[in-house]
Amino acid sequence: MESKKIKIGLIGLGTVGSGVYKTLQSFDNIEIVKIAVKNKNKKRNIEGLDENIITDNPYEVVEDPEIDIVCELIGGMEPAFDLIEKAIKNGKHIVTANKELLAKRGVEIFDIAEAYNRVILYEAAVAGGIPIIMPVKTILAGNKISKIEAILNGTTNYILTKMDVQGASYDDVLKEAQELGYAETDPTGDVEGFDAAYKITTLATLAFKKRINLENVYREGITKVRAEDMNAANDLGYKIKLIASAKMDENGYADVRVHPMLISNQSTLAHINYVTNAVSLTGHPVGHITLSGPGAGEFPTASSVVGDILSIAAELGTTDYLLPMMRCNHKEIANCINILDTQNKYYLSINAKNHKGVIGNIGNICAENNISLESIVQKNVSDNKTADITVITELCLEKDMQNAVKAFEQSEFINKVNSLIRVQV
Repeated sequence: MESKKIKIGLIGLGTVGSGVYKTLQSFDNIEIVKIAVKNKNKKRNIEGLDENIITDNPYEVVEDPEIDIVCELIGGMEPAFDLIEKAIKNGKHIVTANKELLAKRGVEIFDIAEAYNRVILYEAAVAGGIPIIMPVKTILAGNKISKIEAILNGTTNYILTKMDVQGASYDDVLKEAQELGYAETDPTGDVEGFDAAYKITTLATLAFKKRINLENVYREGITKVRAEDMNAANDLGYKIKLIASAKMDENGYADVRVHPMLISNQSTLAHINYVTNAVSLTGHPVGHITLSGPGAGEFPTASSVVGDILSIAAELGTTDYLLPMMRCNHKEIANCINILDTQNKYYLSINAKNHKGVIGNIGNICAENNISLESIVQKNVSDNKTADITVITELCLEKDMQNAVKAFEQSEFINKVNSLIRVQV
């Protein structure tokens, strides 16, 4: 007797949707019965695509009574939220890659899913093709995870790697990345850290078993990173990466953020280059582990989406409560630390007048703001009698560092603070 096929509806047939369609063709127990697209007349390089199942009305997908699982692959807030809500209320399980929706309205969408006894899986929404959601929810469930450091955006990692390798400016590398298709025409979501912030919000929520509110996630992009900073970092034994991090302290406060960071050459993340992504977790009893791989792309992301589809499909008809370990079962909202109250090490690049007492002035300002220095190096005295000075601090409070920067900018000895970048501890 032939088993019943699981009916799938796709919303979106772009890069990821196309990969999902192509991948699912090799599974006999899965049938895609409807696909919603924005433009039905667009030519698509998909062999054997049945034009009869394509619609430009996504509500036809979520309201189709024969569909078991809806895959939302269009991204953004609306109409994605409304479509997922209606699909759940119509009895569909959900697979999504929508990191923004999960970060901003995940609480609502998971509550709706639980009320209607439906599952939402989202492996592709955090690290593309890298399996991280299911490992955290299942095989790592017995761990108390205390720290995450991750490279979660391929565009910014590509730009920073090219700046490092070529010694080129941010603007030049961004232009090249746009021409190659690695960066969008409007790259704001990537280069200003929004994309990584959405992802670390969801990942930290899972890892800490407390809900992280996106508005409490500190975010800073890579647009101020200079080629000179790359060179200085190399001289000091570091690489500069856009790091999404999350820590839970002994008092139960979460520190969740995205910003450029000097990463030690001894760290695995320092060697994650170009569009590759990686997630490093620290927990007990597992210790320290890193998972790396492609964080985006047609087939890597499709791998995660299809894995979620098959996980749901395997349970359909076998139980009244699917995949209990994968459900959102934490209601407590995490207390988050304001960035000003965090302790960090810092790299500063300061352009100063080449006068006697400049180094002493910098040291005095730091001392007045409770900052100790690990190293201070002056080089590159230019024709106009200015010098570039590189400073690495010991651990100090962010608020003290910001006060010191204001004092530097008012000092008669100092022309400009070129860069302030936090350093991995």
